[in-house]
Amino acid sequence: MFTPASHQMVPLRLFNDFSVGEIFRAPARTITEGLFSAFQAASGDNAPLHYDKEFLKRIGHEKLYAHGFLTLIQSSIGATPLAHQLGENLIGFVEQSSKFIKPVYCGDTLYAEFEIKKLCPSKTTGTMVLSTRTYNQSSILVLTGLHKYLIKLS
Repeated sequence: MFTPASHQMVPLRLFNDFSVGEIFRAPARTITEGLFSAFQAASGDNAPLHYDKEFLKRIGHEKLYAHGFLTLIQSSIGATPLAHQLGENLIGFVEQSSKFIKPVYCGDTLYAEFEIKKLCPSKTTGTMVLSTRTYNQSSILVLTGLHKYLIKLS
């Protein structure tokens, strides 16, 4: 008999099933001109710094220079097994901070990883604090940050 639950990619985990120090990795993602266009359409950003190739050449950039938020969205847990492990137990994304370390250009491939830094239980929920690190194809750290998620305890 068919049940949607039989298509769960990985077993669901509750807050207490996680441990500080666990690491989750997102698949590699190459930043393409299509992603630049999609981000421009979604954000409304039209600054020449990110989309005008001639302007960029004049100021010393050989390729399209990614908006910081285009880089940031590559560090979404939705692309990792963690999102599927949390499933319906994830209540919400409650806080985020980031530091943009190095530039990202069109054609760069990014690798995001997340490490559980803190687990703070309360009565019915818990807060999971993740550090984020995003590297490019040359193993250069381009972004760091923190994410906080609210998760069901049971």
